[in-house]
Amino acid sequence: MPHTPLPPLTDLADATAPARSVPLAGASNFRDLGGYQGRDGRTVKWRRLFRSDHLAALTPQDQDTLARLGVARSIDFRGQAESAAHAYRLPGVDYRHLVIEPTVIQRALELQRAGQHLTAQDAVALMQATYRGFVRESAPRFAELFRLLLDAQDAPLVFHCTAGKDRTGFAAALILHALGVPRAVVMHDYLLTNTLYRRPAGLGGHAPDEVLAVLWRVQEDFLEAALHLVDGEYGGMDTYLADVLGVDAAAQRELAARYLQP
Repeated sequence: MPHTPLPPLTDLADATAPARSVPLAGASNFRDLGGYQGRDGRTVKWRRLFRSDHLAALTPQDQDTLARLGVARSIDFRGQAESAAHAYRLPGVDYRHLVIEPTVIQRALELQRAGQHLTAQDAVALMQATYRGFVRESAPRFAELFRLLLDAQDAPLVFHCTAGKDRTGFAAALILHALGVPRAVVMHDYLLTNTLYRRPAGLGGHAPDEVLAVLWRVQEDFLEAALHLVDGEYGGMDTYLADVLGVDAAAQRELAARYLQP
């Protein structure tokens, strides 16, 4: 499927609005979900919802930046081994670990051990299966995400995984849809990872370059696999949010009150 052209980082926002991408030395994919037009023509508030790659490499200056942004909550979707290998705690930030174990790398390794020569097409299929898993198996974690979004604490937060592209990308898609942001704009935000994310040196593994080029980026096909499953099995995103994640009409109104401009 052809990719939707990427918008600039200040896409769909006023020229005087804050920058979407927040420059940090220790995280390349830290960005704001503000400025997108949501329900009833109201825009998502700036400096309330952030998405990112992992935060274990933040410098003291980076931590100061987050403090100035008012970030007081962190939601970590990484698996147990990932978070243990790169643990972090930020001063004054409430940390919540909503474990979603990574599956695509393990599955790729299993196929290689079985003697299969992986291709880029195989990698795409693995990624699509991973995203379908988000819809089904990871639903309890995303339901908890929304409970935290509606928590009485109501402070700016960041949610992340390791690269901030898959688990985080699907979480961002759910949040933006719940706020009434059109699907095409949700896809724009999702694809910004390809502009921003810098893979750390030394990460990669023994897979062919064409496979790694798929695994370390995002494609419309990945997110669409999840969205098509939601549409086909659950009757659409609104029904999925309400029936599976517990985000009914009342919860969506509360989300809009908190995270959309009046």
